[in-house]
Amino acid sequence: MGQSPSQEHWAQRTHEELTQELNLADQQGDIRYLKEDTIARFLEIPDILGASPVIFHMVSYLGAFPFLQEAPVVLELAQLIMVVVIMTERYKRVLAKGSTDRTKLLFKSLAVYDRKVMDAEHAPREAASDGANAQPDTSFKGFAVDQPGLGDENEEDEEDDDDDLVITAFELLDINEAVKRGEAATIHEAIIPTDNFRKLIMLLLLIAPLDPQESLSQYSNRVAGRELEALRATAECILASFVNVETSPGIGYTRFKTVVPILFPNLFSGFNGLFEHFLFSKDLDFSKHKIEKPDELQHVSKVAQPLLPTTGEILNEHTLSQLSLFLPGSSLFRRVRLLYSGNDAGFSMGSFESKIFNWRAPTILLVSGARLADTPDGGQEAAFAASLPTKRFPHGSKSERVTFGVYVREPWKHTHRECFGDSETVLFQLEPIHDVFTASTINTDYVTFTKPPGNRPCLSFGCPHPKPTQSHRKEGLHALGAVSLLFDESFEFGVFNHDYKSRGGAFHTSIVRKYDFQDRFRIESLEVWGCGGDEEAKAQAERWAWEEREAEARRKINLGTGDIDADRALLEMAGLIGGNRSGGSMA
Repeated sequence: MGQSPSQEHWAQRTHEELTQELNLADQQGDIRYLKEDTIARFLEIPDILGASPVIFHMVSYLGAFPFLQEAPVVLELAQLIMVVVIMTERYKRVLAKGSTDRTKLLFKSLAVYDRKVMDAEHAPREAASDGANAQPDTSFKGFAVDQPGLGDENEEDEEDDDDDLVITAFELLDINEAVKRGEAATIHEAIIPTDNFRKLIMLLLLIAPLDPQESLSQYSNRVAGRELEALRATAECILASFVNVETSPGIGYTRFKTVVPILFPNLFSGFNGLFEHFLFSKDLDFSKHKIEKPDELQHVSKVAQPLLPTTGEILNEHTLSQLSLFLPGSSLFRRVRLLYSGNDAGFSMGSFESKIFNWRAPTILLVSGARLADTPDGGQEAAFAASLPTKRFPHGSKSERVTFGVYVREPWKHTHRECFGDSETVLFQLEPIHDVFTASTINTDYVTFTKPPGNRPCLSFGCPHPKPTQSHRKEGLHALGAVSLLFDESFEFGVFNHDYKSRGGAFHTSIVRKYDFQDRFRIESLEVWGCGGDEEAKAQAERWAWEEREAEARRKINLGTGDIDADRALLEMAGLIGGNRSGGSMA
C-alpha cells in the first residue's frame, strides 16, 4: 500500500477517536495497553510456530523508539503507532539512513544480551587492565541488548551509529533538545538466539505473500501435517545462512547486517501486510469475542487464492516464499506457471527448448538431486567426471541433497557465439543452505544454451561459451566458471563450482561460504517456471499452436488425389506399405 492513504487514515482522526477505534486493548486503571496474546490473536499468528513471544519482544522494543533506553515499554496507542510505522516501512521521515537503520532496529528488537559472550571476550582485557573499572552499568533497566559495556575495536562506528540514530530521530520528530551523550550502548555482545530466529523465519515465510486486506488464517493449511514439516525444512536452509546451529548459540550483528542485504533483501517485507492490519481492519475489538480455535478462524476469512496454480516437484508454496526473500514477490505469488518438468516432458535439451523458448518473460530454473560420491559409480558417472576438469574442490556441505536455481530475466535463445542474460540474472542455492550469487557487470557469461552443429551441446550458467568444435577433433573438457552451474547434454548430471579464491566470474562468490567447494550431483528433478501473467501465457500458447500446426503440416504427405486406391498405390511405390510392410488402414 502507498503511504498517502495510510497517513490520511490516521490524520483524519483525533487522539480520542483513534483510541476508541483501537478497542482491542486491555485496561488497567486509566491505561489501555496490548498484551502478547491480544496481539497474537489479532494478527492470527499460529500457536504451533511459537513465534508470538518473539514478535511481542520485537514490538515492545520498537514501541520505545526513539527512547530505546526505556525498552521494553507498555504498548499504548503512541507506542503502537511507532511500531506500525517501523514495521510497515513508513520510516523515511524517522530514520535518516532508511533500511540500514531499520535493519539495526530489527536486530536489536530480536537480540538478547549474552553475558557468557561478554565475559569470554572481556576477561583477558580485564586481567590486563590496571585495575580500571570496566564493569557494565548494572542500573540499566532496558532490554539487555542495550546494556552499556565495553567497545569493540572491530566495530568502531557502532557507538556513533547508535547516537546518530537517536539524535536523528529526535530532530526529525521535532524534539527540541536531544539527550546528552552518555555511555553508548554496545551491540557486539548481543545475539539473536538461534531458536527464536528459527521461529521468526517460519513466520516470515508464512506471511511473505500476505496483503494488508488478507487474513493470515487463510494460509492455515501451510502449518499443518506435512506442510508444517516442509516449512520447517525450508526455514532450516535459511537459518544455515546466518549461523552454524551445531556450534553457535545465536546470530551476531556483524553477520546479520552482512547477510540480510545480499541474501535476504526482502526478509522482513511480510511485516508490511501483517502490521497494516492495524491500519485497515474494520473490527479491532477483542473485548467482545475471543477466537481460539483455528476452525473458528477460518469461517471469518475469505478463501485465499492458491499461491501456485500447481505444485511442482521442487517448487511449493514454502519454496516460493523462500524465493520471494530475494526476488520480487510481485512477480512470484499467483504469477508463476510451470513451463517445463523433466519428469513429465523428458530430460533432454530438445524437450527443454520446446517448452520454454516461447516464453517472453522472466523464468526461474530449479534443479534438485543427490550428490555424487567422490569415486564415480558406473560408466555414465565416469564419463561425466571425465568431461570435467581434473581439479576438484571438496563438497559444499555434509548434506546428500542439493537444490540450485537460476533467475533469468531475458527470453531464452540459442547461443551460437556468446552467452545471453543480463546483470539481473541471479544464480542461487536453496538447499541445504540458502545462498545467492549475484551477477557481475564485467564478465557476461551468464547463460549458455548450445546445440550441434557447430557447438557441443551445453546448458550452463556462469561458464565460458564453448568454442566451436570440428567433427574430426575430439571434444575437450567442459570449461567451468569460477561460480557456475552446468548440466550434461542428457540432463542426467550437474555440477556446481565455487572457486572462492578467484573472486568470481560472471557471478560473485558467496558472502557466507568463503572457501572453495564443488557439488556434483545426479539430477532427479528439473523444472522451469515462467514469471508473468495471462498475456505471457496467451502469447506462449499461440506460439505453441502455430508450431504444432507447422509440424503437423510437415508430417502429412500431400497426396492431393482424394482417391484412396491411387494414394495406396503411391505409398506402395514409395515402399511404405505392401509386401511384408503394413501401413495400416487408409479407410
